[in-house]
Amino acid sequence: MGKDADSGNTTVKKSSAVGKFFSGVGNEFKEIGLTFVEGDWKTKVSFLIMGFGPFLRKQFLRGIAFLAMEVLFILYMVSFGWGYLSEMGTLGTVARVMNDDGTYSYNDNSFLILLYGLLTIILFFIFLVVWRMNVRENRNEEKLLAEGKKLGTVRGDLHSLLDSHFDKTLLALPVLGVFVFTVLPIIFMICVAFTNYDANHQPPTNLFSWVGLENFKNLFSFGTTGLGSTFLTVLGWTLVWAFFATFLTYFCGMGVAILINKKGIKFKKLWRTILVMTIAVPQFVSLLYLNKMFANDGLLNTYLMKWGWISSAIPFWSNPMLSRIMIIVINLWIGIPYTMLITTGLLMNIPEDLYESARIDGATGFQMFRSITLPYMLFVTGPFLLTQFTGNLNNFNVIYLLTQGGPHSMELSNNAGYTDLLVTWLYKMTINDTNYRMTAVLGIMIFVVTAVISLVVYGMLPSVKDEEGFQ
Repeated sequence: MGKDADSGNTTVKKSSAVGKFFSGVGNEFKEIGLTFVEGDWKTKVSFLIMGFGPFLRKQFLRGIAFLAMEVLFILYMVSFGWGYLSEMGTLGTVARVMNDDGTYSYNDNSFLILLYGLLTIILFFIFLVVWRMNVRENRNEEKLLAEGKKLGTVRGDLHSLLDSHFDKTLLALPVLGVFVFTVLPIIFMICVAFTNYDANHQPPTNLFSWVGLENFKNLFSFGTTGLGSTFLTVLGWTLVWAFFATFLTYFCGMGVAILINKKGIKFKKLWRTILVMTIAVPQFVSLLYLNKMFANDGLLNTYLMKWGWISSAIPFWSNPMLSRIMIIVINLWIGIPYTMLITTGLLMNIPEDLYESARIDGATGFQMFRSITLPYMLFVTGPFLLTQFTGNLNNFNVIYLLTQGGPHSMELSNNAGYTDLLVTWLYKMTINDTNYRMTAVLGIMIFVVTAVISLVVYGMLPSVKDEEGFQ
């Protein structure tokens, strides 16, 4: 009965959210229509010439700002944007042409067409938002005048930009940076996933074009040319690696912290200092050294054969299962000090009275850990664990510096190896194969896997489900 009720509530919430969205869109159109019908001639002209109404109402700063936005947008579209936007459907038709004198003339460039075409589309939607602000500004000014109130002055507008609206002024440059260096590249990458942009289609010499869902079909295809088997192998190892790298490090680090904090242990500061010193060594130095030490001709195999303990080199990096185990074990050595530092402070905050009461009741050490220490630690460090897990899904350094994704096999295609994560496979396909279309698809799949796991696990965290549980 309870599950049915929860399911019904979820359905109602979803339908309510969708209904609110369409209701909001409808209200926006209704308000725009009312503004035009009920507005004066200045407002009506402002629908075409942005800022016209505010300017005539002596709101000079606002009027000039809206007009400047419109003029700049029109100039951009006429001189630059429309040329790229008009070719978005084909991504170019004429590439390199040889002239009579043997030189080449470069015409279309699919990369630039896609990039600037997307920029133009985004700027168009931004212009629509500014135009909507212009319409709303006219309606608000008319309402204030109808109520007999005075409109603001230029000085007041400038003062508000440095006072009540200073947050918008301060965030303008960072928001622009996020848009240029984060949002636009992400949208570009998503679009590349629907093209044939690879080593054989490198603009401006060879153009690339839209191919629809062909790349996604190739990723999930299990035929001779498909990547389905390789993708599932790499995805499976990525999830296994992230699980063990996160939870083994967490519990081992907590165990070390508990041992050091235990009463009667001497030289506690010394043990903590030794562990912290491992953090001070650059990670890439340690990993490259371990890569050489466990190689077939490395230090360990050399001395083991010299002493007669083994007859042939142990295939630490050439055996798929052994190399995976080695990576997980080496990651413990790297990650335990971080977890130890975090859990040390948290362990000191657990009330000692809880342990005293448990001892009086006859609880064993393991029972106290299971019923007191672990629930408290999981409650406090739940978000940290989720962050660590998602970070390990994309842990490039440990994998690539130790094995470069190897060992490789003919069973895995596109340079994938048995220790490759999705992110290292993506890197190798980009650098070695310049297969940008499939790397874009992999990038989308990495986002989907990370987002789904994060959202599902986040809703299960004790600190989210019972926020006041330990307060």
